[in-house]
Amino acid sequence: MNAEAEDSAYKKAGVDIVAGEEAVKAIKQSVESTYTPAVVGSIGGFGGLFSIAEAKDMVDPLLVSGTDGVGTKLELAQRAAKFDSVGIDLVAMCVNDVICTGATPLFFLDYLAVGKLDPAMAALVVEGVAAGCREAGCALVGGEMAEHPGVMAAEDFDISGFCVGIVDRPKMLGPHLVKEGDAIIGLASSGFHSNGFSLVRSVLTNQMTDAELLSERLANGQLLIEALLEPTRIYVQPLLSALKAGLEIKAVANITGGGITNNLNRALPLGLNAQIRLGSWAVPPVIRYFNDVAHLQAEDLLQTFNMGIGFALVCSQDATEAVLAHFEPLGATAIGMIVRDAAPDTPGCVYYTR
Repeated sequence: MNAEAEDSAYKKAGVDIVAGEEAVKAIKQSVESTYTPAVVGSIGGFGGLFSIAEAKDMVDPLLVSGTDGVGTKLELAQRAAKFDSVGIDLVAMCVNDVICTGATPLFFLDYLAVGKLDPAMAALVVEGVAAGCREAGCALVGGEMAEHPGVMAAEDFDISGFCVGIVDRPKMLGPHLVKEGDAIIGLASSGFHSNGFSLVRSVLTNQMTDAELLSERLANGQLLIEALLEPTRIYVQPLLSALKAGLEIKAVANITGGGITNNLNRALPLGLNAQIRLGSWAVPPVIRYFNDVAHLQAEDLLQTFNMGIGFALVCSQDATEAVLAHFEPLGATAIGMIVRDAAPDTPGCVYYTR
């Protein structure tokens, strides 16, 4: 069987090799726009190559990895035919996890699965991934596009990503540095980020026609669909610049699925709790809109959504003013403190006061 006949047979089975080649050509410039001097080679190899020569100056270099997806937020992207922002979400979900150790993200890989490959749509998704990588300062060194005919509907797609960073062990952030009396600083989210969308869809958007979804506006005039698809904020560069400036940040928490309740506790050592003051920060209009419809209890909201706090920092009381000033562009707010009201060997937890 010659190559042309083989391609035709594969296309009849639902996989279009030519479309795949067109998609790769369409994303080449976006991918290469993320390259740093440490990238070796270019797009098209069997594996992405990246130099870690900078590790030679570290005392005890550690690689930090993270992987994630965007979840059912993709369904709303499909309904709105808006595919560029979900790539940013993908990068944010991974790099915001990796930096919780104080690591610098080095490189990123993505995986795009589709029912039927549309090169233009794929290019928009990857352009979003590249934009997120540029913002985070990491290189997009590889990826995969896979058609799944007969497994996924033609218009369906899913994306996942993988990030690797590096940190010197003596400079790691984490619960081991946290002390009683430390301050908790919240950084504003850009909305729901990429968590809780199964509940958002079940309660809110699944009840709307496409016309209603695309025309509904929030109290501030913003279109609901735009607010829902607002990409996840990337906190990498502001945090790294704060650490480089010597600000005494001890631990951080990426507020993702599970909300403040089930993420901030991951920055706590045994015997210490996080006391959070409700009402000390602004809740985004889109989350308020959802709650007006859902009528959920505060406890359910706080352990499902970020409620307007996308990232939390633990710092010494003496560093509070400097940290607030540094992160002012990200809506930094003092939202609580570390308290010793748990048994010494008890895992730390988050609780709320007013």
